[in-house]
Amino acid sequence: MTRKLFGTDGVRGRANEFPLTASTILSLASAVGQYFNRDQKRHRVVIGKDTRRSCYMLENAMTAGFTAAGLDVFALGPIPTPGVGRLTHSMRADLGVMISASHNPHFDNGIKFFGPDGYKLDDAAEAEIEALMMQNIAPVDALQIGRVTRLNDSIGRYVEYAKTTVSDRGRLTGLKVVLDCANGAAYKVAPLVLWELGAEVIPIGVNPNGYNINEGCGSTHPEKAAQAVLDHKADVGICLDGDADRIIIIDETGAVVDGDQIMALLAADWSRAGRLRHNTLVATVMSNLGLERYLEGLGVAMRRTPVGDRYVVEVMRKEGFNLGGEQSGHVVMTDYTTTGDGLVTGLQFLAMLKESDKPASALLNVFEKVPQILENVRYAQGTAPLENPIVQKVIQEGEARLGDTGRLLIRKSGTEPLIRVMGESEDSELLAEVIADIAQSVAEAG
Repeated sequence: MTRKLFGTDGVRGRANEFPLTASTILSLASAVGQYFNRDQKRHRVVIGKDTRRSCYMLENAMTAGFTAAGLDVFALGPIPTPGVGRLTHSMRADLGVMISASHNPHFDNGIKFFGPDGYKLDDAAEAEIEALMMQNIAPVDALQIGRVTRLNDSIGRYVEYAKTTVSDRGRLTGLKVVLDCANGAAYKVAPLVLWELGAEVIPIGVNPNGYNINEGCGSTHPEKAAQAVLDHKADVGICLDGDADRIIIIDETGAVVDGDQIMALLAADWSRAGRLRHNTLVATVMSNLGLERYLEGLGVAMRRTPVGDRYVVEVMRKEGFNLGGEQSGHVVMTDYTTTGDGLVTGLQFLAMLKESDKPASALLNVFEKVPQILENVRYAQGTAPLENPIVQKVIQEGEARLGDTGRLLIRKSGTEPLIRVMGESEDSELLAEVIADIAQSVAEAG
């Protein structure tokens, strides 16, 4: 069957529109319950969420569907996505659910599923669940209806775990840190962790109202945090996104550093220490060519995957790698986490910063980037710009113009109605012309 619900990262869409309506999500939860009930055991599921107003609606719909299928539900409240992965495993739950649209605006939302090992469900499981939705699912007998428990210490559990990921060397006393939580899921957790580890914390983006998640703040809008670093003469700034599975770092000069530079720093450090498994970093096709060249100079290999942290994790698990991520700030360290974790990644950097006794800028400018341009072009639902012959011709012409000096990556976003037009080239002027031409053709077609 053609999959209609699941994309590259669970179920995504605009809240209260298909597929993120209460009735559809209730049906989805019932199908998930049917999927797990095949072994005739009593199952438990944990549900976390970010701070969007629509999370309450979706949480209640999922809870109704799960309990009607006989699953026991533990409601975690607002908690980062990696916290859901962690607690799914540590609580011996069969399923974890995170309700979030990550870095998207408040009017979007999504559902991410985690298996009992704390890793996201694979494509095969999602396809099977979607197929079950097409069937008539009988609710369980009244005596088998699931229970619902509000887990009041979920934040405390995650706080204590996050602190264990840095040793005594990671005590952050003496560091002044601007921390932008994007008015999202980490608004309580992240400031608490840094403060308990000794840092002086200047929090921003910690006043969610249901609508201001990611709005002018967080990893997608680091300008406010960068200014705060300068205003407060902070040592560093850390920006998380709405569900805290990605990170952007700001050095003491106010310069914004993306995931590629963070991964380069970690890969080099771990390689020197002999802890980088197979001496390999896993990154996506979006990562800068400069990162690959830098790692080659160190004798470190780099494996590229399709865009999406789930694909990074799939390769890491299959081949035994322990460090990977995305330019956007998802950094996956399977020694500590099962998915991208902005807070834990930030702690690793802060520990290195404290130990080095150097400014953040001296650590973070690891390699010289090849000029790269990314244009996000929004298109109307129901159109297919990349199938348009004119667009295809302009892309072919662009590839020919760049030749061996660069590369193009044109793709449809898996989470938003966007065409992402990315290119790299040593010739930055030529690159700008090529990207502009393609973006214009996509906009006219969409």
